[in-house]
Amino acid sequence: MVAILLSWYALFLSGFNLNPEVQKPVSDRFATLIWSDEFDGSSLSSDKWGYEMGNGCPNLCGWGNGEAQYYTDRPDNIRVANGMLSLTAQRESYKGSSFTSARIKTQDKFEFTYGRVEVRAKLPQGKGVWPAIWMLGANIDEVGWPQCGEIDIMEHVGNQPDIVHGSIHNTSSSGNTINTRKRKIPQLTDDFHIYEMIWEKDQIQFSIDGQVFYTYAPSQKNDRTWPFNKDQFLLMNVAVGGGFGGRIDPSFQSGSMLIDYIRVYQ
Repeated sequence: MVAILLSWYALFLSGFNLNPEVQKPVSDRFATLIWSDEFDGSSLSSDKWGYEMGNGCPNLCGWGNGEAQYYTDRPDNIRVANGMLSLTAQRESYKGSSFTSARIKTQDKFEFTYGRVEVRAKLPQGKGVWPAIWMLGANIDEVGWPQCGEIDIMEHVGNQPDIVHGSIHNTSSSGNTINTRKRKIPQLTDDFHIYEMIWEKDQIQFSIDGQVFYTYAPSQKNDRTWPFNKDQFLLMNVAVGGGFGGRIDPSFQSGSMLIDYIRVYQ
C-alpha cells in the first residue's frame, strides 16, 4: 500500500514539473535539408523572407495582443552581420508607438507540410520583451486565425527569464491555449540554445537542445484539433509587452534575439 501511495504521489507531483518529458526526439525521421538560412551575407534575403510592418492597425492594433512595438525594416531593428541575424526591440518614439522592433516571415516564399525545424538562437533579456519563433497556416488569408493553426516553436517572455514555452493554437484552443508546455533552463538568455519542432502526420514535438518537453498528439483529429495537415510558413519576431509579454520594465531600453541559423528538414 505504501508503495502504491508513493507512486501516486510521484505521479501527482509530475503534473507540476516544468520539464515533464525527457525523450529522444525523432530527428532521424527528417534528415534531408530542404531549406535553410545561415545568415552569412550582409542583408536579409528577399528570396526567403518578407517583412511584417507597422503596429497591426487598423485591423489588429497591437497585433491582436495589445503589443507596444511598431515593426520596421530599418537596420536599427534588423541586421545581418558576422553570420548572424539580429532582431532588436528598442525604446523610441516612432510613428505613434513607444517601441520599435522587427518581424519577418516566409509567407508565399517558403511553405511546407511535415518536417523538422531547427533554430540556433540566443534570446534577449529585459522585462517586457517577447521573442518568438513560430509558424502559421498558409491558408490564413482564406480561413483566418485560429482556423489556420499556429505552432509556436519557441516563445519566451522576459518577465519569466528562465522559461521557454512550446504551444499549439487551433480552433479547439486558441488565445490562452491549453495546448502548451514550458521548460525551465537556468540562465537561459546567457547562451545560445537549439530550439526544435518535429511535425509529423499524427503528432508535433517540441525540444530544446535535443530534449523533448512537449508532444501534441490529440486522440481525435479533426478541423478543430488538427489543422496541421496543410502547408505552414515560418515567422520570427521580438514583441514588446502585450497580454503575454506582460509589464514593460521602465528601465528597459533594448534587447536583441540573435539567430545563428534556421533549417528545415524532411
